[in-house]
Amino acid sequence: MSHHIVEARDLHYTYSDGTIGLQGVTFRITHGESIALVGENGAGKSTLLMHTNGYLLASRGEMRIGDAPVTTHNLNIIRRTVGMVFQNSDDQLFMPTVFDDVAFGPMNLGLEKAEVEKRVREALTTVGASHLSKRPPYRLSQGEKRSVAIATVLAMSPDILVMDEPTSSLDPTSRLNLIKLLKTFRHTKIIATHDLDMAMDLCERTIVLHEGRVVADGPTAELFKDTTLLHRSNLEKPLRMQQCPVCGTVDKLNNTNHRSHP
Repeated sequence: MSHHIVEARDLHYTYSDGTIGLQGVTFRITHGESIALVGENGAGKSTLLMHTNGYLLASRGEMRIGDAPVTTHNLNIIRRTVGMVFQNSDDQLFMPTVFDDVAFGPMNLGLEKAEVEKRVREALTTVGASHLSKRPPYRLSQGEKRSVAIATVLAMSPDILVMDEPTSSLDPTSRLNLIKLLKTFRHTKIIATHDLDMAMDLCERTIVLHEGRVVADGPTAELFKDTTLLHRSNLEKPLRMQQCPVCGTVDKLNNTNHRSHP
């Protein structure tokens, strides 16, 4: 299924003020993969994600979705294929009610009213937010907003799901619920995150960015064991891989720290 493939070929991007965002990024993501994109602030994660659906266009090199290069000519098909959930859910929620927000995308595809309503119901049910359909978005919690933002993307039936810091600002319960939800999705997923524990839960492969370059690309568990790589990229090991500061051990059964002591 070539339309599920995301490929960057020597991708460069420089902002109008001269700030370099990406410097020769190359990778290939195939159908059904879940990829974590990690790196310090300013490493280029958000810049890269915005190239996947044409919010930014390459200064040099190429981003491809399936067989189509991401260009102004192909934006309609690219944005139907790639659904992006922004870091700030308020950037995606602007209609009077949750139902209206989730319906906005399908309506703009020119779908019949019955099909739009069907997609809204299914998307809200998938994220467990059917009960919020009549609520105004500004009255939702951060976790509820994140769920609804995901529903707005799912209603467009994308082949590829791209998410920017999906667990930021979430309380522990909302974070866990989101991880459980994302585990059920069969989309190709690209998740930019500082939450390396979530990356271990969801992504078998990780791409590490540093100063706009790919410095590592491989199995998540292996990369996160590489202390030198993490230090060089200004990252820390996931909490479950760190030694307990009290007893100095790591739980061998489930690979998580001991959290209570006599």
